[in-house]
Amino acid sequence: MEAERVELLSVVEDHYGGVVVSLENQEPVDSELFSSILEASMNNWKQQRKKGVWLKLPILHSNLVHTAVKAGFKYHHAEPEYLMLVRWIPETPDTFPANASHRVGVAVFVVNDKKEMLVVQEKSGVFGGTALWKMPTGVVNEGEDLCDGAIREVKEETGIETKFVELLAFRQSHKSFFGKSDLMFVCMLEPLSSDIQIQASEIEAAQWMPVEDYAAQPFVQEHEQFDFVAKICSSKLDGNYTGFSNVPTCTSSGKKTYLYLSNSDASLLLASKQD
Repeated sequence: MEAERVELLSVVEDHYGGVVVSLENQEPVDSELFSSILEASMNNWKQQRKKGVWLKLPILHSNLVHTAVKAGFKYHHAEPEYLMLVRWIPETPDTFPANASHRVGVAVFVVNDKKEMLVVQEKSGVFGGTALWKMPTGVVNEGEDLCDGAIREVKEETGIETKFVELLAFRQSHKSFFGKSDLMFVCMLEPLSSDIQIQASEIEAAQWMPVEDYAAQPFVQEHEQFDFVAKICSSKLDGNYTGFSNVPTCTSSGKKTYLYLSNSDASLLLASKQD
């Protein structure tokens, strides 16, 4: 009697000799049945000399995680709605790209025509309860440009409307949140309003403060990085520092993005673009 034919998992081939399996549009399946289907599929991929297998399990299929792990899969990354597992097939070192390695944040220098900067005191976090006046800071959302993230964070924390001026500096640190690296971009914004309305859940207080008073705070002077950023901001106001403007452009695949470059170069490129 002919053995019953086991169906195979549907896949999309990636660009590197591997396959991507997604169960997003599948009904819940029994783990034992899935084990048989996965085993048959793995044998098929081995015969086809496939390299890596990406297995995307939506939260609806969380019962299949143990089955996949028993079949040699390991975790790659997780999002609120799914878990991505991977398995390398050949007897060679795997070349799966690592999961995202950095968190991206912004520290925002908002300064008015009186050379007063927008500062806040936070209710919680590292600086909660310290009475330190600091720049508004926050994390850039997934799919959000730096310039837009900076504008949003200021609006959320203080109610101030702004427009992006320049990227002044950035720093990279390691072994930070969940062991990942951290990128913090210092952005300069111009205020379009002046009346402060604080985000009561996170912000204790906010005000406009002379830049020199901010820089004179003992904490700022005693901590090199804060002192350095304060000096950069002061130099910018004195006309002795040039940051990077955001120039709209497109990637090779046609996606809209921003290129950050010095103001003089940005002006030349935009002028040539208009000619």
